[in-house]
Amino acid sequence: MVTSVPEDTFMAQITANTYTTIALCFGALVFSSLMGVLTSRWIARPILRLNWASKSMASGNLDQTVKMSSIQELNTLSNSFNHMAGQVRDSFAALEKSKEELEDRVEERTAELKNTLEELQRTQSHMIQSEKMSSLGQLVAGVAHEINNPVNFIHGNLTHVQEYTENLLRFVQLQQQHDSNPAPEIQLAAEDIDLEFLQEDLPKILVSMKLGTDRIRQIVLSLRNFSRMDEAEFKAVDIHEGIDSTLMILQHRLKTISEQPEIKLIKNYALLPLVECYPGQLNQVFMNILVNSIDAIEESNTKRTYEKIKDHPNHITIRTSIVNAEWVEIAIADNGVGMSREVQQQIFNPFFTTKPLGKGTGMGMSISYQIVIEKHGGKLECFSTPGEGTEFTIRIPVQQHVNPAV
Repeated sequence: MVTSVPEDTFMAQITANTYTTIALCFGALVFSSLMGVLTSRWIARPILRLNWASKSMASGNLDQTVKMSSIQELNTLSNSFNHMAGQVRDSFAALEKSKEELEDRVEERTAELKNTLEELQRTQSHMIQSEKMSSLGQLVAGVAHEINNPVNFIHGNLTHVQEYTENLLRFVQLQQQHDSNPAPEIQLAAEDIDLEFLQEDLPKILVSMKLGTDRIRQIVLSLRNFSRMDEAEFKAVDIHEGIDSTLMILQHRLKTISEQPEIKLIKNYALLPLVECYPGQLNQVFMNILVNSIDAIEESNTKRTYEKIKDHPNHITIRTSIVNAEWVEIAIADNGVGMSREVQQQIFNPFFTTKPLGKGTGMGMSISYQIVIEKHGGKLECFSTPGEGTEFTIRIPVQQHVNPAV
């Protein structure tokens, strides 16, 4: 038996079902949209991280890594990126290290080239200075030789001339004693030549000539001592002879000139043993130091009046002494302009000079240091006070036990 449903009730049921279906469809749509958004973010976020890391690396920031995600495909891509980034960092690190090593090598080569250039300049200056001193030595030796021969001839004959003169004067006196009334012609001739004065003055002239030739012979000996520049072996010599021969060469700079009084020379020589050395080279050291002392005094005089110079005279003191059984010392001091501490610290450096351009090469004291320290195994020191003066002290071993470095 079929029961009929009222039409109103049936329509109500249909309407309710429709609303339910619509609601379910709308809810499914909302859920699907929400899930799509979440899924999109879940997938897009690691991709965005990878994109940001790529841009950062491209801008120079190499310390980039991409975190792992829950998506296997993206993890593969992230691993590839991280591996690539690591290789790039390693390559840049290796390149930076190579760059630093290259810069270090360039600096080393530059320093080596600079040292080589300085050594070449030192060697060149040493050769020039040595050549100058050798030329001076040859010139002095030649002059000494040329002077020595005629002076020895004159000096040797003066002895005979003096003897002959004395004999003649004795003969004249003897004749005068036995002939109290000489002939008028003889008397007139004696008055014309002033015989009495001649008898008195002629011996004096001969004595002064003898002294003059002795002095010339001493000068020649000093020149020959100074010119011993080519001696290649150690010789036991008198240090004082070397100093005196050097002073002889510089005598013209010590004498009085129109602008300033003479430079007083004070010698305090001790009784020294013979010293084994290269005599010519040691004379070169004395020459360099004494020239510097004279230059310092002349510079000091430019700041003083002639009266002040006379009240406080210029002087150079040369002192020699025995330090002990194995060493001797030579000190050369002046009362010149003096040096500051900064200058003293550089005085033995090659090419350092305080003199005007063209007057000093800056090699004199450097060469002196090399001669004393390296070639003689000695010591060379400088002590100075600005405005008061400078003293150089040279210590040389009496005997050379080993060959010093050349």
